[in-house]
Amino acid sequence: MLIDFFYTLRAAKLPVSVKEFLTLLEALEADVVGPRSDACTIDDFYFLSRTALVKDEKHFDKFDRAFAAYFKGVDMLADFTKEIPQDWLRKVLERELTPEEKAAIEKMGWDELMETLKKRLEEQKERHEGGSKWIGTGGTSPFGHGGYNPQGIRIGGKGGNKSAVKVWDQRAYRDYDDTQELGTRNIKVALRRLRRFAREGHELELDLPDTIRSTAANAGWLDIRMVPERHNNVKVLLLMDVGGTMDEHIQRVEELFSAVKSEFKHLEFYYFHNCVYDFMWKNNRRRFAEKFPTWDIIRKYNKDYKLIFVGDATMSPYEILQPGGSVEYNNEEAGAEWLQRLTHAFPKFAWINPEPQGVWQYRQSIAVVQQLMSQRMYPLTLKGLEDAMRMLTK
Repeated sequence: MLIDFFYTLRAAKLPVSVKEFLTLLEALEADVVGPRSDACTIDDFYFLSRTALVKDEKHFDKFDRAFAAYFKGVDMLADFTKEIPQDWLRKVLERELTPEEKAAIEKMGWDELMETLKKRLEEQKERHEGGSKWIGTGGTSPFGHGGYNPQGIRIGGKGGNKSAVKVWDQRAYRDYDDTQELGTRNIKVALRRLRRFAREGHELELDLPDTIRSTAANAGWLDIRMVPERHNNVKVLLLMDVGGTMDEHIQRVEELFSAVKSEFKHLEFYYFHNCVYDFMWKNNRRRFAEKFPTWDIIRKYNKDYKLIFVGDATMSPYEILQPGGSVEYNNEEAGAEWLQRLTHAFPKFAWINPEPQGVWQYRQSIAVVQQLMSQRMYPLTLKGLEDAMRMLTK
């Protein structure tokens, strides 16, 4: 069985050697996890195999995907919803609603939604499926997953309709890979519109015109003149949305990230999820342990930095406009407040949206972000990037 697992990891281009694989087998034989009196769980094996086989954390994401693919459906390696019985969230029914049935389902307001969820948690004692009231699956209730509600709280499961205003689920995101090979040079070409060259550093380049001029003035005696190299001294602060609906755009954002890192010497980047709040992070695996307060970021960088947001702006409007609207924690101030503070601190700003421009008009949250960005939202296309870079140079 584990021989095929080894080949799966190699097929995922993980640098796993035979020696490391034998170490894993020896650990299993020695009952490092799961002693003979207690069977080894999938969690135990995951952590043991990752420790034995992966020597660099940059490969953790590849390992996770290969592990999940081999063991068919290992979506979560820890239970983040222990307070709600797992049986309540087991999806059995797949229900299809007509457009008329969907239109008849009423939305709850934010306060009513939160208060009703509190009551359901106090009252509910058993699993429900296909209903319209309790926490369950496959129905029209605003609480649960696998069904349909125009404005509810998704608890567990995978998103489908993108209509949840809050998500009860702790998800693991991965950093964007800045070594991603570009399929085209078009992104780099577009980014080069945002350039301001200056000569910096040690004298490393031959200044041919000045050398000729000095040699001629010196009666033919060679007088070599050197100058520092020319560098693009534009400063960029890149804030990137990660996770959730952005998973659909990973490849294109990685290409953009690779191009930005190669084009701009003065680059600072941070991650956020859906909307910016009071903190951001640089490493998605440690996003709760290594937080960077947004106020500190605003104070740290001068206003000559060009501020570029990258995100699909696809979320519940509550996440932007409502305190406590974040899907991950109860933020004290609305995301709109932080977006306004950032754009006030960095006057040169733009938002790059990987969603097709044709769908923007159907997303209420995109319209809200566009307004907060003073309409400086551009699609992640060649023309969109060129227009954004041209605007930032003005």
